Amino acid sequence: MEQISVFDIFKIGVGPSSSHTMGPWKAAQLFLEEIDFLDLNQLEVHLYGSLAKTGKGHGTDIAVQLGLMGYDPKTIPVEEIDTAIEDIKVNQALFVGERIRIPFNPNEQIVFHFDKTLEAHPNALTLKAIHQSGKLVEQTYYSVGGGFITTDDTQESETRVDIKFPVQWGEELLKWCEQEDVSIHELLWINEQAWRPKEEIYLKLDEIWETMKQCVFRGCNRKGILPGGLNVKRRAFEMNSQLSEGKVFDHVDDWVDYIKSLQVGFSETLKWVSCFALAVNEENASFGRVVTAPTNGASGVIPAVLMYYALFSEEASQEGIRNFIMTAGEVGSIFKKGSTISAAMGGCQAEIGVSSAMAAAGLTECLGGNPQQALMAAEIAMEHHLGMTCDPIGGLVQIPCIERNTMGAIKAITACQIALNSDPKSALVSLDDVIKSMWETAVDMNTKYKETSEGGLASQISVIVPEC
Repeated sequence: MEQISVFDIFKIGVGPSSSHTMGPWKAAQLFLEEIDFLDLNQLEVHLYGSLAKTGKGHGTDIAVQLGLMGYDPKTIPVEEIDTAIEDIKVNQALFVGERIRIPFNPNEQIVFHFDKTLEAHPNALTLKAIHQSGKLVEQTYYSVGGGFITTDDTQESETRVDIKFPVQWGEELLKWCEQEDVSIHELLWINEQAWRPKEEIYLKLDEIWETMKQCVFRGCNRKGILPGGLNVKRRAFEMNSQLSEGKVFDHVDDWVDYIKSLQVGFSETLKWVSCFALAVNEENASFGRVVTAPTNGASGVIPAVLMYYALFSEEASQEGIRNFIMTAGEVGSIFKKGSTISAAMGGCQAEIGVSSAMAAAGLTECLGGNPQQALMAAEIAMEHHLGMTCDPIGGLVQIPCIERNTMGAIKAITACQIALNSDPKSALVSLDDVIKSMWETAVDMNTKYKETSEGGLASQISVIVPEC
């Protein structure tokens, strides 16, 4: 059984895509461990399938170069990205692993194989290192969604741990919860300690929440046009300004306290949730720092629903936020094990659909729902995303991706409310049923609707996207 920590599902990194940016970036980092720096003469990058077809729009070429230079997506100052890439173009050289500078022309040594897809996965890249001795080091990586990487030989290396309550399917999760008489997040607190002590879990959960909150705040306070050539205008800034009556805040906590003080009705609540989701995904589209949840393209759903819980729920607490993330992370891992979280494999149902299901489950437990109701909420949310295609215009994570995050957030809140007022025993469809249906739909879905920009909305609007 695949072992997945909540911190494998939630990763701090850089937009715009977990599979097309974060994954290739990580592959490049791993490849640095395979090469001999002192004898290195040349590097080549070969992109296949969806990584080739939408690689420019997703910044795949940029991510690989940053990874080969030794930058880490969690810690790189995002304001330095443009400068680092421009330096490569101007000097036609790459400072590999911050240790050796070699000649490198991105236009020649990053090859987009638009007409070739490798059998193992549509998101594939091959990295080649040629040494002065004539030695060739070559490795093919598959970016399988959510920043996860595999190879032809084995999955990415992982430390096997002794998980007390192993879970593959939702039914098993409910079995353990019933046997131990605990909630989902309580069970996860036990499992997660197989990887790290409880104090570290607290710190990492709080870091994820703080990163999400800061991302929402940045997105709500930045205006302008998103990069990439579509001339998409940022909307969260104006929405936030209108809802905040033009007030300006220097710190996120002051802004949060102000929103909490407002007497908001149903319409204003919907606007705030949409604003939160827009803000995150506008940051994501701009190579900003986001939390993969479970992907970058869907990174606005869970922060928006968490903000809804933290700002508009009387029950809200820091402990509740931690428990939300734990519950959501476990639901995300079940989807990854039973289906996919890669849009290139399963369409947008694998991204927005999964994130909406995760958020619905997390919110349900935080609002007092039992494990059965939490998984019922996850099932309802995914049920109404089944079949959603991935058709980014120009290969950019902007249209329709940004707005879809608002829809996913609202659906998650609705699914939670339905589940909290329902008896799961009367439900005809289980979470496992919907996960299996999702996978069958993914298998049957035409390839052009899987993050290729060859079908759906992407085929209706003709655009020329310059290099990002």
